Amino acid sequence: MSSPLLSVQDLSIAFINSNQTQSQVVSNISFDIHEQETLALVGESGSGKSVTALSILRLLRKEQVIYPTGDILFEEKSLLHASEKELREVRGNQISMIFQEPMVSLNPLHTVEKQLYEVLSLHRGMRRNAARSEILQYLDRVGIKQPENKLSAYPHQLSGGERQRVMIAMAILTHPKLLIADEPTTALDVSVQAQIIQLLKELKNELNMSMLFISHNLGIVKKLADKVAVMQQGQIVECNNKQRIFLRPENEYTQTLLNSEPNGEPVPLPENPGILLNVNHLEVEVTTKKRLFSSLKKKIVDNIGFAVHQGETVGIVGESGSGKSTTALAILRLIKSQGDILFDSYSIQDLKGKALLPFRSYMQVVFQDPFSSLNPRFNIEQIISEGLSVHNKMNKSDREQAVIDIMLEVGLDPDMRFRYPSEFSGGQRQRIAIARALILQPELLILDEPTSSLDHTIQRQIINLLKSLQEKHQLSYLFISHDLSVIYSMCHKVVVMKDGKIIEQGSREQIFYSPENEYTRTLLSFLDKPPRPKVTTKTLVYQDKIDQMDAKEDHKEVKKVNWEDALLMRKE
Repeated sequence: MSSPLLSVQDLSIAFINSNQTQSQVVSNISFDIHEQETLALVGESGSGKSVTALSILRLLRKEQVIYPTGDILFEEKSLLHASEKELREVRGNQISMIFQEPMVSLNPLHTVEKQLYEVLSLHRGMRRNAARSEILQYLDRVGIKQPENKLSAYPHQLSGGERQRVMIAMAILTHPKLLIADEPTTALDVSVQAQIIQLLKELKNELNMSMLFISHNLGIVKKLADKVAVMQQGQIVECNNKQRIFLRPENEYTQTLLNSEPNGEPVPLPENPGILLNVNHLEVEVTTKKRLFSSLKKKIVDNIGFAVHQGETVGIVGESGSGKSTTALAILRLIKSQGDILFDSYSIQDLKGKALLPFRSYMQVVFQDPFSSLNPRFNIEQIISEGLSVHNKMNKSDREQAVIDIMLEVGLDPDMRFRYPSEFSGGQRQRIAIARALILQPELLILDEPTSSLDHTIQRQIINLLKSLQEKHQLSYLFISHDLSVIYSMCHKVVVMKDGKIIEQGSREQIFYSPENEYTRTLLSFLDKPPRPKVTTKTLVYQDKIDQMDAKEDHKEVKKVNWEDALLMRKE
């Protein structure tokens, strides 16, 4: 058999602490990747997957890392002992990498075209005119709609899924021999995930490319990988071909991973669930082009409406760029919109500044990327308690006790409150974000892809946490996700969006069991294991209650808001 393209041999990785001690994060791991072979590296957050991938290209800061044992060979040449000049020849040209967090990896000051052109100019010596057609071709291949309109866009003007696709295009432009893909489909909906998997398969054959594929999504791993290496606490506990891993796993930890898919039922609804949030005829327009005497506007949310009842979870699903997150921002009054937004029958659509402030504490949000949404200069106590200083008058000791209490409630050790976000794993950072939102005792929590960047074992923990908090505090959730298995586990009602419009909405059972729209059926066809819901008498009773409450709410008069009176709305 021919020698492997990449060979990791007995590799150990350790970080040097500020007191010059060493913390070993990877211990004596070995694996090989041959030509046109895909090895998937799976395991929990913090198991050492990304650190291993970054070490292959020597992207970890050399002042902070050492390699006590082992070597990394690419085409039988050592990368650990290569010079900077030799590494520059390999990076990008022969080995490319798709990073996990595109918002951090993309330059916020450069347009999409400039960043992709830089890759082609540096690695393939292409001129701008020739590069443009290549850029458009690859943006189209990774599923960017109307790519010519995205060339002048900056990263913040793209959705999370679009930014991820730009990163994938950037990595494959150079036709590398080895592609390292670190969670490349994390922010993508199921239909685009299928496109990306198919694209990676085609490129693998077309370019004779090999892949190191890092993912927590075992459904994708099953479709894409040839071999699977399972990591736990810095060690490879099992490595074998795909069929053996999925059909006859030997290690107990591997078995746990395979059995950690989201499951279960939504939290039971309260006895008389009145409407907490009512959205009608909501529209959001953006200016796409500015001219001398006019501007071109486009509706990205177009005449949508839905309701969220007390204690209910409403899921919003749809492709990246369909308007899910924009809808959430409009409801939170963080962007301009038209239409009616009623919170507990109070119209908040036209409120601003001081008049809107009381409602801010009732509606809180947990964002998709906890690392980007947490201030890296604040410690955890400062992050969690920041809202209290705005909305409540608490002395220092009461504020500290409130932080301790909420950290315990979300499963965090209060002794860690003086640490910074960079010192926590992805799952812990998401718990911090949830604690920051819950400390204000909200009635509605908007969750924007809260589990998309988490592996399945941590994802399951967060889902169980959200359910227990909802049951305890009678919270209402607006749950935005592209993961249909999570939506099924969490939500009472599902709203399906496409191109800024709601194309279908209904109970969980109706959407998953008997969808009416072709697009909804297409989305559900990508589910690895379609759920088999049981419509019980209890479920029908809940639905009947909601229908009755909706009928009553239709005749309810909208309250005019006096913001001083609104301060008294919260129950003691």
